[in-house]
Amino acid sequence: MGSKLLKYILKRFILMIVTIWLIITITFFVMQATPGGPFNSEKAISEEQMAAMEAKFGLDKPLMQQYGIYLLNVVQLEFGSSIKMRGRTVIEIIGDGFKTSGKIGLIAAVLAIVSGVFFGALAAVNRGRWGDKIIQVLSTAFVATPSFIISTILLLIFCVQWQVFPANGQTAAGLILPIFTLSLYPMAYITRLERSSLLDVLGQDYIRTARAKGVSKKKVLFKHALKNALIPVITYAGPMVAYIVTGSLVVEKIFGVAGLGDKLINGITARDYPVIMGLTIFLAVLIVVATFICDMLYKVVDPRIEFK
Repeated sequence: MGSKLLKYILKRFILMIVTIWLIITITFFVMQATPGGPFNSEKAISEEQMAAMEAKFGLDKPLMQQYGIYLLNVVQLEFGSSIKMRGRTVIEIIGDGFKTSGKIGLIAAVLAIVSGVFFGALAAVNRGRWGDKIIQVLSTAFVATPSFIISTILLLIFCVQWQVFPANGQTAAGLILPIFTLSLYPMAYITRLERSSLLDVLGQDYIRTARAKGVSKKKVLFKHALKNALIPVITYAGPMVAYIVTGSLVVEKIFGVAGLGDKLINGITARDYPVIMGLTIFLAVLIVVATFICDMLYKVVDPRIEFK
């Protein structure tokens, strides 16, 4: 078992490195292929000044040389300095944005997972009844509705009309609506996922055998069925947590949250190459690591799973 696990971890680690390298490479060349440049918006800039600024940030070098230098810097965890926000490094910008995005993202992720599993199990246990139908309708509606529409509706109702929460997400009260909005879609998706998975587990032979032996419904549900039904949820939860933690671009922008989404949008607008690349790599690493952790949790949830 130890040898298989070690081989699996090594294999996943190599795949993780290759995935991150591909993301770095694709993002780098896509940014370079985009028309324009980071200094095009500078007013009344001479050709000499343009050349000096490009030389300062290494943009005057051949493309492949720029790529090689950037890869070497990334290996050393050096993402450079922002082109537009003078005097600030990319690491500092990511750290500032992550303080907010990490906080609201983790809360939203926990809320989505706990609520989704609860409502999914509730719908499965009450299959075909009114409770199940109501949960299915609401979960389908939340899955189908884009986050910017939900954000706008909540903003108009709770911030503009009723004035219950501040419209600016710079205070604790102002973060409540962004957290709720970020959790709605994954909560609805997990609800549908858990319902489907739990119904499938409840129809298995070992569940029918346990019931035939007189095991109580509560024990069958919590000790046997619910645990095995969590595997699809764990599969989805890994990338979901990473995505939510980094912050939704639209949600953060609508509620005025100064998180990673806001930093990335500003970087794209200003064509700030180092910031865009740094945030993209950060998001990729989070998703890959979260997915790897979820794969390890499979063994905890179901000891019968073997790593290959």
